[in-house]
Amino acid sequence: MDIAEKKRILRDMLFARRFEERCYEAYVERRIGGFLHLYSGQEACVQGVMEAARPGHDYVITGYRDHIHAIRCGADPKAVMAELFGKETGVSRGRGGSMHLFDAAHRFMGGYALVGGPFPLAAGMAKAIKMRGGDEIAVCFLGDAANNQGTFHESLNMAALWKLPVLYVCENNLYGIGTRIDRSTAVLDQYRRVCGYGIPAAQADGQDVEKVCEAAHVAVEHVRGGGGPYFLELLTYRYRGHSMSDSNAYRAKEEERMWSGRDPVILLRDRLIEAGAMTREDYEALDTEVLEEIEGEIIAFAESSPAPPVEELGRYVWADDGSCRSGGVN
Repeated sequence: MDIAEKKRILRDMLFARRFEERCYEAYVERRIGGFLHLYSGQEACVQGVMEAARPGHDYVITGYRDHIHAIRCGADPKAVMAELFGKETGVSRGRGGSMHLFDAAHRFMGGYALVGGPFPLAAGMAKAIKMRGGDEIAVCFLGDAANNQGTFHESLNMAALWKLPVLYVCENNLYGIGTRIDRSTAVLDQYRRVCGYGIPAAQADGQDVEKVCEAAHVAVEHVRGGGGPYFLELLTYRYRGHSMSDSNAYRAKEEERMWSGRDPVILLRDRLIEAGAMTREDYEALDTEVLEEIEGEIIAFAESSPAPPVEELGRYVWADDGSCRSGGVN
């Protein structure tokens, strides 16, 4: 990874951080409703994996902490923010909101509210790829708590049995809502849990984007090369509560301070400064540029976009008889 690539990655992660912080503010301002789960602190995970994968070519699926995953697949950030605002110009036309982003054109196959739900869907995508003889892979991102669902074991068993081209990425942020992993899970190292299925696996520092890139390249090469499924665990930490309704009172302040000292954005920034490739002033200018883009283009687009027409309330809603109400399907 050369200096130019590191600078681009730094901007991408800084953009992700500021995007999520602006979402937080918009929620407090009551311009975003419903549920909102933020990704701040985990930026190096999806960034590093998608550096190794082929955004827009490979199929990607995740849980409900999905804004940055959609953007890294190629979704327009303006359309993502418009979706959060419930607007017709959103990636799901304002019908899905934060937890249900979807952009088939860029092969982002959705964020899902059902914990553990993406495991079998990713296996199904990988099965379709194999049947067609394609060179794509399916990438499934999920948190550590999802691994306690039955779909985890059922899907990994089938993926191994059929040697499917699927990469499972566990973003282990140590908590399932407010329950710490050592209170809910017998085996703390999640990558060890797949040994019973003969699936190769690895664990990497999810706060260091360069280490994520390195581990992800090994994983993607294995899957795309016909080696079957791979499981990658990334040790990371979310800087905000589980969702906007979470007071975050269950985490020790010492733990939070320790992880804030390993901020993925700051780690890469300081590395570039120490290498003489960037100054603190350069970083501040980049931060200003990102903030202006988010406010002047992305928020402005979401605010000015129209809401879905009231007369289309029933559109895309399926009736019991299998028909689709109000205008059919586009």
